[in-house]
Amino acid sequence: MAYPNGNLLTGAFIALLMASVAPASIATQVSSSEDDEARPLDGKQHLLRLNVSTNGYPPYLIIEEDGSYGGIVYDVVSRIADRTGYTVEPHEVPRKRVDDLLLRGLIDATPRAREWTEEPGRFLFTDPIVPIREVFFSRADSDFRFGELDRLGGITLVTPLGYHYPQLEPLFENGTVERYEVRHDRDMFRYLLHGPNFDAAVADLTVGQWIIRQNNWKGEFKHSDKAISQYGYRLMLRPEWQDFAEMFNDELADMKASGELDDILDQYR
Repeated sequence: MAYPNGNLLTGAFIALLMASVAPASIATQVSSSEDDEARPLDGKQHLLRLNVSTNGYPPYLIIEEDGSYGGIVYDVVSRIADRTGYTVEPHEVPRKRVDDLLLRGLIDATPRAREWTEEPGRFLFTDPIVPIREVFFSRADSDFRFGELDRLGGITLVTPLGYHYPQLEPLFENGTVERYEVRHDRDMFRYLLHGPNFDAAVADLTVGQWIIRQNNWKGEFKHSDKAISQYGYRLMLRPEWQDFAEMFNDELADMKASGELDDILDQYR
């Protein structure tokens, strides 16, 4: 599974996150200590400060040009929050600062796979909302085939900048596989499409299919049937949000059983 590299940053960076328009400024939205803990549904409306990342993570987290928010995970969290007495307040937080802000109580939740997290024992995780299934994408006319990792060799992979892939790191380190990093997920597919020296890209299946649809690239790419890894994409919270996590899990289970989650997924397929 891929997870971002980078040490947690602390200190005076909070002021850099202040803004006069949505999402609300973290520096001016710090709640009192009693608001830092999740409470069961009591007829009152409470605040859930959700990290949506600075650029989102389409189609799970989408930041629209008009400043509105959407995406699979955002829609699920918003519906569950509404049913349990919470209002979602989105915050666009840089990736490397999320864990620190969460622990300090400046945000309440962030979508995350447990396996992406340094020291996951410091946090509380909900049940998986959706699976993250990382596969290889290649050009439709490419000879690239993926069977076993130990059979990969003499190829160049395009990956997101700063992400760590435990399954691939030995191949990168010994030079068996070359790696080319790009800043945006969409760029991986552009490089594959127009760069003759790239063999495949590593991306979550849903993310890759979304990018292909959004750019009218149908028929230009194929993906491996076999995944490199698969993990659950969850909400990561502070440990004191246990009550909310239990409510969230109950509501999520109902959404899965009723088909409501599938209906949300269909909107982004």
